[in-house]
Amino acid sequence: MKTQVLKLDASDSGEIELNDAVFGLEPRADLLQRVVVWQLAKRRAGTHKVLTRGEIDRTKKRVGKQKGGGVARHGPRSAPLFVGGAKAMGPVTHSHEFSLPKKVRALGLRHALSAKAKIGAIVVLEEAKSAAMKTKDLAAHFKKLGVENALVVDGQFDLNFAMSARNLNHVSLLPAEGLNVYDILRSEKLVLTRAAVKAIEERLA
Repeated sequence: MKTQVLKLDASDSGEIELNDAVFGLEPRADLLQRVVVWQLAKRRAGTHKVLTRGEIDRTKKRVGKQKGGGVARHGPRSAPLFVGGAKAMGPVTHSHEFSLPKKVRALGLRHALSAKAKIGAIVVLEEAKSAAMKTKDLAAHFKKLGVENALVVDGQFDLNFAMSARNLNHVSLLPAEGLNVYDILRSEKLVLTRAAVKAIEERLA
């Protein structure tokens, strides 16, 4: 699959052949959903916690006698029944992470890239370099390219480009080795440099 390569000023810079094994698949929503759920579960902190019966700072002595009090039988005040007592079966600290085979993760990444390619949401740049640290100038270039809401992927970012892009609200920068399904799907456009395309194809083809 051939696609046009542009310079940062939106001028033409030739064509590039995109590998069909990476960018030409028929996207599967079920596969993308599996990988996104795995990613979001993996990054959950899992630090939610409530006090259990043994951690409540109340006396462990029972309220009254077992019999003869004329009221219901009760244990200590730390019981969930009482105000200020523990919570029955409340959340405790644990990991939400689960395993997903490497082949499924890699396949999900191919399908995410193919999904963007299918709707024409991939823009290939010759290189991501700026002459100066000027956010205003870079914003104008992105507007001309039609990528105001985008994920920009490169092998190694130029300092001027990275510093200029960091104040743009809807533009995110990501190195090629950090490319993932969730970030691809949540961005409107995917901007890849020639170097990024090469790195991605070496990793996934």
